[in-house]
Amino acid sequence: MADDDKSPLLKLEDEDEIDSPRRQIHSLFQRENNHVIEEDAINISGSNSASNLAEDDHIVAIFVVAFDTRSGNVIEWCMPEDTDLEGVEFKAMTSGSHTLDTDFVYFRKDNLFGLSCFENMRVESEIERGARMKSVGILATSYTLLYRHMQFLETQVRHQLEIPGKYTQLKAFYDDKKGTLPAGSTSDILLQLPSPASTPSTPSRELLPELRITHPAGCFAQFMKFFGEQIFILWKYVLLQKRLLFFSPPPIGVVCYRVYCTCCLGNHDIEGLGSQSIKPHFYINVADIETLESEVAYIACTTEKIFESKTHLYDVYINNQNVTTHSPILRDLLKVSDADKDKFAKLNNQRSAHLFSMQELGDQNTNEEEIFTSFFTEQNNRLFQTLLDVSCSQDRQLTSEHMRSMGLDPQGDRAFLMELVEAYGIDVVLMVDNPCCPK
Repeated sequence: MADDDKSPLLKLEDEDEIDSPRRQIHSLFQRENNHVIEEDAINISGSNSASNLAEDDHIVAIFVVAFDTRSGNVIEWCMPEDTDLEGVEFKAMTSGSHTLDTDFVYFRKDNLFGLSCFENMRVESEIERGARMKSVGILATSYTLLYRHMQFLETQVRHQLEIPGKYTQLKAFYDDKKGTLPAGSTSDILLQLPSPASTPSTPSRELLPELRITHPAGCFAQFMKFFGEQIFILWKYVLLQKRLLFFSPPPIGVVCYRVYCTCCLGNHDIEGLGSQSIKPHFYINVADIETLESEVAYIACTTEKIFESKTHLYDVYINNQNVTTHSPILRDLLKVSDADKDKFAKLNNQRSAHLFSMQELGDQNTNEEEIFTSFFTEQNNRLFQTLLDVSCSQDRQLTSEHMRSMGLDPQGDRAFLMELVEAYGIDVVLMVDNPCCPK
């Protein structure tokens, strides 16, 4: 695995930010003796070197988006031809991407999830104003397996730039990878797909081996390094089912990984809490405003600064490392508590111990996602199970000792706990005293 200090994935100033995760994906999934693909010698096997995995891809569509100097972003080609791709041209080629050479983006289209790779190639053409920009992407029923095809999409967007209008490889890919969905039009298919509410927003631990590169290797380590102890501020907002919006200028690919890592903060195995999981929207733009107005909880990212002024659309706004909220109640949760510092130290210690044991065994395939996700799953299980146990007790009294056992600060996390039990309708009596010196 790449050294954490080299090409940090979540440091926007680093010009290798996009190339680094791609190189890591390549090193983990590229097949031996992989050939340069020729138009007449189609090879799509490299797009699914994880083909031995049991779960089907369920790819619903493949498409090419191009920038036209007169019309702007346009869908140049797609399969199936009747696929509803309205708005995808502005998600697959994000606002501000013209300033970049390459980028990638995860996004949602109705009940589907997409991944596209973008590239900007300089050309000596007055008609194209010196630049040819395209994105090649796919839509699937789940985002957790899209990573399998990152390399193929990267190869194909370069191919589309160099030899425009040749879609043979894309057609072969779709024929090979399309999901076993019932026959019918795209609208028929969409009716049979799971609703956003039933689509898992965070992966269960049983899926972890297949999710290892939903993000690049080192993504969680960089997420921890980027936000530090503030990840426990994000953790509280996720458990409270709030609307979290990450803003960043392009590139947006690594910010999509922040959305994914943040989703994992809410993992737990406790049933019957009566509240659905928070949904990842990944990249959003102004066309999503109407959708967001009806969302109770989500995690998303954008490159469009206009969202900052539309405070009715979000609860928490994260501009790089600056976490803010316009809600007076949520503002009380912005301070890192002593218990948060302890949890962060514990997480780092667990990670370091695991890395050391792997090095001792000579194992280079460290799965940091499993360390990270297991930590938060266990933390959340302990928190919710304690609350439910107390709610079933005779006096339903939640004490300072209970809070410490849940990994919370009896004083610093009081406001969070009060919001949490109200959000989930857990009937407990909070016995923790207010601070002797109120603010």
